[in-house]
Amino acid sequence: METVIKKLYEAMFLVNSEQAADWDQINKTIENILKRSEAEIVSIRKWDERKLAYKIKKQSHGIYILCYFKADGEKIKDIERDVRLSERIMRVLILNTDAMIQEDIEKGLAPQK
Repeated sequence: METVIKKLYEAMFLVNSEQAADWDQINKTIENILKRSEAEIVSIRKWDERKLAYKIKKQSHGIYILCYFKADGEKIKDIERDVRLSERIMRVLILNTDAMIQEDIEKGLAPQK
């Protein structure tokens, strides 16, 4: 039996601002994508609404959702694929953040060195 080592990742999801009015549905969509890849959600919260530098899927504004989760590194490709197939989420950026501690995650700060 193989032991799976889950690392901590930070994901910034970009959501259409019109669809983000239904926060519960967006939250459920993100949770479903992560659970399909056997990820453990540590924290998820609405970060900010911004005007986009260029239109994405004919949208000029978007809402950013910041999420921290633990997952197997090999599952990140599956998460990114599921986001591309999602009609609710426009983009995602996923970064490895093993240097983060729980206090920094709660405050939304950069990792301490």
